Amino acid sequence: MNNINRRTSLKKMMMSTLATSALPFIKLNAAPMKNSNLKGNVNHAVCAWTMGHLSLDELCKAIKKIGFNAIDLVGPKDWHILQANEVECSMCNGAEVSLEKGFNNTAYHGQLVKNYTKIIPLVAKAGYKNLICFSGNRDGMDDETGLQNSVEGLKKIIGLAEKHNVTLVMELLNSRVDHPDYMCDKTAWGVELCKRLGSENFKLLYDIYHMQIDEGDLIRTIKNNHQYIAHYHTAGNPGRNEINDSQEINYPAVVKAIVSTGFKGYVCQEFMPKAAEKLASLEEAIQICDV
Repeated sequence: MNNINRRTSLKKMMMSTLATSALPFIKLNAAPMKNSNLKGNVNHAVCAWTMGHLSLDELCKAIKKIGFNAIDLVGPKDWHILQANEVECSMCNGAEVSLEKGFNNTAYHGQLVKNYTKIIPLVAKAGYKNLICFSGNRDGMDDETGLQNSVEGLKKIIGLAEKHNVTLVMELLNSRVDHPDYMCDKTAWGVELCKRLGSENFKLLYDIYHMQIDEGDLIRTIKNNHQYIAHYHTAGNPGRNEINDSQEINYPAVVKAIVSTGFKGYVCQEFMPKAAEKLASLEEAIQICDV
């Protein structure tokens, strides 16, 4: 259900955003909210799809009560809701084809280039910064061919991203449990792609949950590769649920390591709450990560 929920949500948002034009918005301050009890060392966010029991408007109001003001994975058609609530879109979406069909396969380059060419200027016009992308599945392809294909496709849009000061952010996902056959499942592959592109407008989304499953050694990996990371996601392992002591990742230590690198982006909650009081779980997670 985890995979189906996210894939279905992303597909619906992508289809609707491509049919919608965006109005200009005012850039919001990514700093912690005034009068918040949070320490201010971490910019917190939450993925919209994980709180599906709430409307986006309700979620905006709820996170402001907790003390932060950013939501991930919202596309152009819904930015006006964030704007009305003075909430930042910390990671935009709407240009991707799917998690499985990405830049590693030249068969999808035509549609991807078309989609990103349309969405990148909208992200900039709205005053936002980050736009997600995916490698896609291997489908029998070796890593080197996937790298070459990804460079070929991304080079067709990276200049536009640079022009508009938008960062394309490729997500690292595990291929052992949640996303079988996904290519960008190791930090080293993603870092190599960053190096070959050689642009500050292409970086990685380091999903702590996914990389715990496929790699482990989280803190060392983060410290050694932080310059290639633009964004972080969280979830508890195993289960992808709450990030408290019911799971194995030491989130306070991991987030302290992130802060120690000088990171100024977002640490975004992407766990699926098991508890009946889902917002209480979210608030707990924010406190755990507020180092």
